[in-house]
Amino acid sequence: MVIRTPAPHKPSRTGRTRNALLAAGLDLLVDRPIDAIAIDEIVARAGVAKGSFFNHFIDKPGFAAAVAAVVRLEVEAEVARANAGIADPITRIAGGMAVAARCALAEPRRMMVLLRSQEPSTSQAHPLNRGLKEDIEAALAQGLLRPEAREVGVTYWLGLCLILAAHLIAARPKRDIAAGLFADMLMLGLTGLGVPEPRAMQIAAEVRL
Repeated sequence: MVIRTPAPHKPSRTGRTRNALLAAGLDLLVDRPIDAIAIDEIVARAGVAKGSFFNHFIDKPGFAAAVAAVVRLEVEAEVARANAGIADPITRIAGGMAVAARCALAEPRRMMVLLRSQEPSTSQAHPLNRGLKEDIEAALAQGLLRPEAREVGVTYWLGLCLILAAHLIAARPKRDIAAGLFADMLMLGLTGLGVPEPRAMQIAAEVRL
């Protein structure tokens, strides 16, 4: 599985500078956290003046969050493709975890950038979480989840997805072992949300890597 980025339109000069900085971040954050990367190194990799950094980003944590958002948008696009035509909210929620696991296996270096972000986008109100929030709300409306999922379901599910991705990147298991890990995490995650065990088992059998 390869994360597919939409075909870009021709950006303005300002946009090109920002894109160059983000591309530099995508390279540098693979191997080191943002605290270990100097701004001088970022702008040198991007080929822009140092002052350009502060024209686009307040500080290094904000820069790291922006770089991570690039990867997150790519992952969310894959989730949308995977869930196209699926109406059941529980299956859609499960599909999001499947995509995270597939991306971790296929694009570990790209996903590592997302994991290194110091400001993960886990709040209910974050725009990147709108789809997951809507699926959780739909499942709650159908009485399929625990009431607690209304307040912390998004954070809980994203946390599981990120932990699973981190484990797959670190362990680099064979495909069959990864599939088993995913199925176990999916079962635990869905039942933790309040999905009845028989339904969770059914979905775990249907949604696979």
